[in-house]
Amino acid sequence: MITEHTITVGSLEWFYREVTPTNSNNKPPVILVHGLPSHSYTWRRVMDNLEDQGFRAIAPDWIGSGFSAKPDKRDFAYTSEAYQKAFGEFLEGLELDKVSLVVQGFLASVAIQYAFTHPDTIDRLIILNTPLSPDIKLPWLMQQWTIPFMGDMVTQDPLLVDRTLEKGSGFVIEDKDLDILRQPYLKSSAVGRALLTTTKNLKLSQTMKDIEIGLAGWQVPTLILWGMADPWLSADIPEKLAANASNIDIVKLEEAKHYPQEHWPKEVSQEIVTFLRRQVV
Repeated sequence: MITEHTITVGSLEWFYREVTPTNSNNKPPVILVHGLPSHSYTWRRVMDNLEDQGFRAIAPDWIGSGFSAKPDKRDFAYTSEAYQKAFGEFLEGLELDKVSLVVQGFLASVAIQYAFTHPDTIDRLIILNTPLSPDIKLPWLMQQWTIPFMGDMVTQDPLLVDRTLEKGSGFVIEDKDLDILRQPYLKSSAVGRALLTTTKNLKLSQTMKDIEIGLAGWQVPTLILWGMADPWLSADIPEKLAANASNIDIVKLEEAKHYPQEHWPKEVSQEIVTFLRRQVV
């Protein structure tokens, strides 16, 4: 059963969802990190499946997203560096010294950067449809969030969640789920301001250069689980990474798009569980 929690670390309050199986398999906890403009609810079905297989799983809402704190940009910079620092403090606050990390989407790349600078804390890394190359550009749908005046209006519209998640996934999301995904935007204008600031400060080109460099020396067992029909991210880069690195495997989900966990949770969960259980040679 998924439970909901908050933890205050320093000046930041984090919201997170968690499953704790009755019969644990004693593997490191699985941390599931969301992208934009969603929050931890997008991992709900995967978390249920992980619990069934004995895994403890934790899905936080990024600062500025979902039900976590949305501080003013004077108090939290919403930069890659700020997110990496806060993420590390979140793990420390939960007293997690070894985790398997699952990431998906724009912004989730900062968790990969954190992993590269803290490899001893990462047991396995699993990447779902996350930007990995300096050639990547923000989709036009997200670029609009950064345009003066337009961005201020667009990021205050709760329907941007519908438009982005359904455009990226290629499928209709049930109203009962959209109601939960929209809730932060209906409760406060702060989440829209945080989204606007985060998107402006992503500095995607520099972040991707850092990831490219980090991947070159990365030795931790890694699975790339890729929705091949993604309208925003090509499979070319992950395919090359898997072909050139002995520690990186790729599994292709031919019909899945940008948010595989939303519409392909069974397949995603099966691949995650298989990879986490596999013995490292």
